[in-house]
Amino acid sequence: MKRIGILSDTHGGLPEACMDFFKDVDEIWHAGDIGSIEVVQQLQDFKPLKAVSGNIDGTAVRQHFPENQLFICEKMKVLITHIGGYPGRYESRVKELIIKEKPGIYICGHSHILKVMYDKHFKLLHINPGAAGNSGLHRHITMIRCVIEGDQIKDLEVYDKPRGSAW
Repeated sequence: MKRIGILSDTHGGLPEACMDFFKDVDEIWHAGDIGSIEVVQQLQDFKPLKAVSGNIDGTAVRQHFPENQLFICEKMKVLITHIGGYPGRYESRVKELIIKEKPGIYICGHSHILKVMYDKHFKLLHINPGAAGNSGLHRHITMIRCVIEGDQIKDLEVYDKPRGSAW
């Protein structure tokens, strides 16, 4: 069993609420637009981190994190990328990866819109954790935590608070 914290679009800053919400997780997964190497360091000092680079990330972040992460957690194949779309509207590059790799969980960011939905066509759980940063059009800070046990994802919880209250 692994407890996972999922976030995206921090854009160079972590809300104080992040450390509290993720205090009991085993790993943090970041779906891109990290925004600074300082955020990377904060997260890595706190918990093991898997991440991808996003479209706003500069060279320092891109040197540490690829465009895609594909790995097994417990018995679940996980694909993370930053820009990817959602069921029925995946970016072509992402759709090809999903077809080829057949992940059970697909995680992306970019939209700043929290979405968790099951894709019946590709038999995967699509997760976009929304945005945890203090810049962008979003009005709420959102993050997700869940448990992966074997080939099951369970106990999914959402952090959703107005942007000012999370900082």
